[in-house]
Amino acid sequence: MRSITNLKHPPRFALASHEGNHLVLTSPEQCRIELFVLAEDIVRVLVLPDGELHGPRTWAIAPGAEDVPLEGRERRDMSGFTPSAFEVSNDGAQLVVQTACIRLAVTLDGGFCAWDILRDAVWHRVMNDRKTQSYNFGWWDERVYHYIERRKDEIYVGLGERAGSLDRAAQSYEMRNIDAMGYNARTTDPLYKHIPFYVTWQPQTRTGFGLFYDTLADCRFDMGRELDNYHGHYRHFVAAHGDLDYYFIASADTPLHAVRRFTWLTGRPAWMPRWGLGYSGSTMSYTDAPDAQQRMGEFIERCSEHDVLCDSFHLSSGYTSIDAKRYVFNWNHEKFPDIDGFVNGYLEHGVRLCANIKPCLLQDHPAFEEAASAGLLIEARNGEPAWVQFWDEVGAYLDFTNPDTIDWWKSRVKESLLKHGIAATWNDNNEFEIWTRDAIAHGFGSAFPAHEAKVLQTQLMMRASRDAQREFAPRRRPFLVSRSGGVGMHRYVQTWSGDNYTSWETLRFNLKMGLGLAMSGVSNSGHDIGGFSGPAPGPELFARWVAFGIFLPRFSIHSWNDDGTVNEPWMYPEVTQQIAALIKLRYRLIPYLYELLWQSHSAYEPVLRPMFAEFPHDPRCLVDGDDMMLGSSMLVAPVVDAGQTAREVYLPAGTRWVSYWSGESFNGGQTVSLPAPFEQPVMLLREGSVIALNVAQQHFGRPADERAFIAVPHAGAGTARGGSIEDDGESEAWRSGTQGRWNVTIASDVNALRIAVERAGSTPHTQDELRVFVPMHETRPVTCERGALLNDESANGWRCLTISTAP
Repeated sequence: MRSITNLKHPPRFALASHEGNHLVLTSPEQCRIELFVLAEDIVRVLVLPDGELHGPRTWAIAPGAEDVPLEGRERRDMSGFTPSAFEVSNDGAQLVVQTACIRLAVTLDGGFCAWDILRDAVWHRVMNDRKTQSYNFGWWDERVYHYIERRKDEIYVGLGERAGSLDRAAQSYEMRNIDAMGYNARTTDPLYKHIPFYVTWQPQTRTGFGLFYDTLADCRFDMGRELDNYHGHYRHFVAAHGDLDYYFIASADTPLHAVRRFTWLTGRPAWMPRWGLGYSGSTMSYTDAPDAQQRMGEFIERCSEHDVLCDSFHLSSGYTSIDAKRYVFNWNHEKFPDIDGFVNGYLEHGVRLCANIKPCLLQDHPAFEEAASAGLLIEARNGEPAWVQFWDEVGAYLDFTNPDTIDWWKSRVKESLLKHGIAATWNDNNEFEIWTRDAIAHGFGSAFPAHEAKVLQTQLMMRASRDAQREFAPRRRPFLVSRSGGVGMHRYVQTWSGDNYTSWETLRFNLKMGLGLAMSGVSNSGHDIGGFSGPAPGPELFARWVAFGIFLPRFSIHSWNDDGTVNEPWMYPEVTQQIAALIKLRYRLIPYLYELLWQSHSAYEPVLRPMFAEFPHDPRCLVDGDDMMLGSSMLVAPVVDAGQTAREVYLPAGTRWVSYWSGESFNGGQTVSLPAPFEQPVMLLREGSVIALNVAQQHFGRPADERAFIAVPHAGAGTARGGSIEDDGESEAWRSGTQGRWNVTIASDVNALRIAVERAGSTPHTQDELRVFVPMHETRPVTCERGALLNDESANGWRCLTISTAP
């Protein structure tokens, strides 16, 4: 427990030590501030009011790595960081630390920090600690505080999935993972995830920065909603316990830099199998039915009947039921009399199963006594299980800070699921809602109150599931999904925005939730298409939701409608054909999505991007609208209002845009109205882009892949570039170099286009011809730097160039 000192005034600091990139400031009252220069654009500040660390190890910091040690990383561990040159000056009033792009000035009388960023050879002040009581030096309680001055023109983006507008200014948010079924996507808080990172952007100077608070504690961010006359305008962070340990990430010129660097700082995103980008069926009603195996078989029949492409199915927890309750790892043999036959039947149609698993054992679970006697559960101080409410019963959470629990969990995943042919795990209901202070976690041998690190349990659960899959099939890439999570979850899982409510409002604000997640380092995400909770979506809303969902890394139609209906592609005959066409469009775009996820894995690029983040110099992109960028090349403008047949969309200035459907070209800097039938969502390609497509004819159960590219050459001189990563889509062979890519460039001037197609590395495709589509109004003659132009024809607004790629 931290000792509380009654200080009348802020402490006076002096530089106590400077070793390498680590500086320590101390005060006579034992207060301590530690500075870590981690890179030219990343500086860390650790504030210890009594000079001692109170937080546990970190499981978040993994610079460029795939993971951290199972038991966590020491707080002062500097491995993974490359020392960066910096200067230190100290005039007795201020200590100044300066890198190539950050200047931090610490006022020694109080420890207040002021931050400058260098852009265009000019230093810009971007952040000041509040001059009054910016930190809690034992004045109030044991909580952790950080108060910062607030500017009225600032934009705040991030904090994971939050309800409401993309810009968090003037709002407050609580990070306390909770099962918020049926949430309001505009107002509900808290939600499922704990990601204490956000980007501040200052449009006037086109500078910004990211702030990451490394804490496992429940915490709150106030972004200017609170006012107090004694302190001026401010925003603040408050954590329930632990230490003030934050990372400042400079982000001049574009807010995306802070996102890339934060993602790098917290670990490399998982490279998942390509089939995880296909349509994933799901509904609770199938497995809740007494004839569940038959109902599941009917799904396959309907996919075949309507030619709905499908790669996976998320098996809801009804398969584990005993009567009306759910018991993780238990198979209900009355519902599923032939488990192996059921799984193999799906695999024969190319559909993999992702089984729901939950981290809480109900008190009458068949394995409860075994787990309790082995010490695998989170316990109260008296040694009894720490009871919690879970679904319709009382139970206890498994304690994943105990290595024995991890081993038990992995063995159950293998024996109950993987050995039957289940391909993946769906880690669900894993918010670990532990509120009592009486519950104790094992803590890898250093016990601590379980409520202090609930999100750690979530992270370790998904890691244990991932490791089970790796151990069972070491040559296969793991695929797993988790509803809840925290910083670092992108190293393990795909995620979604939880149990949303069916409404047009949810459709609009789920879009913003996904962008918030992407700007928080979590790109592999999506939503329950059609809405999970509430009434069934009407035909129009359902079609519009699918037309939006096909652009997200996770594409799953999932529901538990309270009117007993089921969200299925064929639920409304009047739009079934359009839904099937949209799903085929999704499969046409999978090579581009796969490339974007590779760029996320290899270069930490966010897949989804707010318009202002991609175009920070265009003031009109600062408006919190309903559009988004898919990568840097495609603008997507979903219809999020009822009764619309066209969509108005603002095209960012400084470039041309081309409609995917018509090939029509538009200059940026204007608003255009484009037709938006259900099966043709508004998609525009950016000048200079080259996007990979799958142009093979697709049918259910008969996957095919033929690579092609769609491109928008520069109108004048310039080079359009793009490509696609190519591998077998499922194995770990890419780690040993069995991977290749297509690279396509189109150099242009006023007179001609020069196309170069390169097939690099080990690609699984043997095609000797490649089609490249350019807008039909593009009439300049074409030459090929490699290969030969075999055919040149036009159709549907596009000019199709067939190029020989044979050696």
